[in-house]
Amino acid sequence: MNPEPVTEASPARQTVAQARTSPLQSARELSKLVRESADEIEATRELPRPLFHALADAGLFHLAVPKAVGGIELDLPTYTLVIEEIGKADASTAWCVNQGAIFGTYAARMPVATARAIWIDTPRSVVANTPAPVGKAVVAPGGFRVTGRHPFSTGCRHASWLASQSQVIENGEVRMQDGKPEARYCLVPVAQAEIHDTWRTRGMRGTGTHHWSVNDVFVPEEHTFLYANAPLIQEGPLYKVPRTLCFACGDSAVALAVARSCLEAFVDLAGAKSPRYVKGLLREQAQAQISVGRAEARIRSGRAFLMEAIGEAWDEAVATGAVSLERRAALRLATTHGIRIAAEVVDDLYNAAGATAAFEGHVMQRHFQDIHVITQHVQGRLSHYELVGKISLGVPTEIQHM
Repeated sequence: MNPEPVTEASPARQTVAQARTSPLQSARELSKLVRESADEIEATRELPRPLFHALADAGLFHLAVPKAVGGIELDLPTYTLVIEEIGKADASTAWCVNQGAIFGTYAARMPVATARAIWIDTPRSVVANTPAPVGKAVVAPGGFRVTGRHPFSTGCRHASWLASQSQVIENGEVRMQDGKPEARYCLVPVAQAEIHDTWRTRGMRGTGTHHWSVNDVFVPEEHTFLYANAPLIQEGPLYKVPRTLCFACGDSAVALAVARSCLEAFVDLAGAKSPRYVKGLLREQAQAQISVGRAEARIRSGRAFLMEAIGEAWDEAVATGAVSLERRAALRLATTHGIRIAAEVVDDLYNAAGATAAFEGHVMQRHFQDIHVITQHVQGRLSHYELVGKISLGVPTEIQHM
């Protein structure tokens, strides 16, 4: 069964996509290498160097870095298609690209020369981040002295820089900003950090989302920026979409790509397997046919909702320079639902496949493991349904992650 054709919904986005076909074409061309590397990615729990070099040299880690800095600054609808294309070949690889690329939007909040030194002048540069301000950045002449152990840093093994999210300490006390503790990202060369082998999971193993630590490392102030509310220097529409939702777009695209790949693997299996205690091939069984039909409908509907919500948010950002709460809520709902519906598809197909899918050597086992790590990520939380429901019902709520 062939996946749905790639289309852009509006003429405005189609024009953008036509002008920038190279990232999507690069992703398609690299998919073969990604597939060939999948077993090694799984075994070593990181991207093999030849693959990382190919991805970096194609500019995929700089898709969201501003043009003024030297990046590609790709429109969000096309960006999502790029991540989807890589995700069909290997979920961990696509996750690494998405995490590295979207963190590059912070380059829009730094002086051009500084951002260029980090993202462009550093060869094959990727900045790996961490989700919580667990570090301490003690104010020092010209910058900060940074100490901390940082969790969940996707791609830290191939990163050039590590972003320590730290609370600022001045005169022995936490420095406040707008009534809250000031949190900054402090960029540390990877050679000055220690990476700890903590990412031992059954799924998404190749993301290498390890912990790392730094101890009293000096970071010049120009290599730091506020975690939130850092003023924009580059004003492109990509930087008007909340960063967490940009991450979510890629994460959801990866999940739906896993579901698509799982469906293709099931179709192949069903055409060759004769289940025990029944006559004929698996594909001749009614339950298998129902599973395939339901999977196709779910994947297509989840993907259509995702691309619709992304397109509407992008069009609004282009037209007005902002994304309204209504569009942000729709995007949060679409990204969460894409992850959740993808997991349902994989579960259904896994169950229909029988014992064959339980073995490590079968690709459906990897799909099963990968999707159930993706659902545990903050972007797939079921509480997002509640949040959007409250907004839709007019119930007062604190707006977060949007």
